[in-house]
Amino acid sequence: MAPLQPDGSDSFVLLGTVTRAHGLQGEVKVRPLTESPASFARYRQLYLSVAGNGEKIPHTAVQARVSGQGVVLRLSGCATREAAEQLAGSKVWLATSELPPPAPGEFYLHALEGRRAETVDGRYLGRVAAILSSGGQDVLVIRDNGVEVLVPAVRAFVRAVEEDRVVLDPPPGLLELNR
Repeated sequence: MAPLQPDGSDSFVLLGTVTRAHGLQGEVKVRPLTESPASFARYRQLYLSVAGNGEKIPHTAVQARVSGQGVVLRLSGCATREAAEQLAGSKVWLATSELPPPAPGEFYLHALEGRRAETVDGRYLGRVAAILSSGGQDVLVIRDNGVEVLVPAVRAFVRAVEEDRVVLDPPPGLLELNR
């Protein structure tokens, strides 16, 4: 398949990483980074990028099923174990335009990037520069003039998400630990 030629009209969200081939028919095992691994079954057009290469190549998902902590994915054009082995280490992406709208009161973490970050008492912390996903706890990376603050992205700390800002209520001492 031809590589994606980004025209700036779409951004992507990382869904997971291909860990290995699964079986003999070209399926791959994916370590998901989503809250609900079963959501892989909703998506038909996925993009894979090989480690060290930012180029995203479109693939059609034929089937996806949850298996243990992972997802087994069948992609069109990948019919042998050897072809699946070539995909090990690839990142699996989805165009953000393909995401379902969040439920009321919910939000996608990637949508926080670029927003102002403030405390509940109005103290400006900087802008959300990135989201770190370690598999256990997602963390907001907030930067301002070379100063970086890390805040766990949990409901207890993220009090409000507004059009242009994120309101945080970190526990006492957390912000000072990061400076």
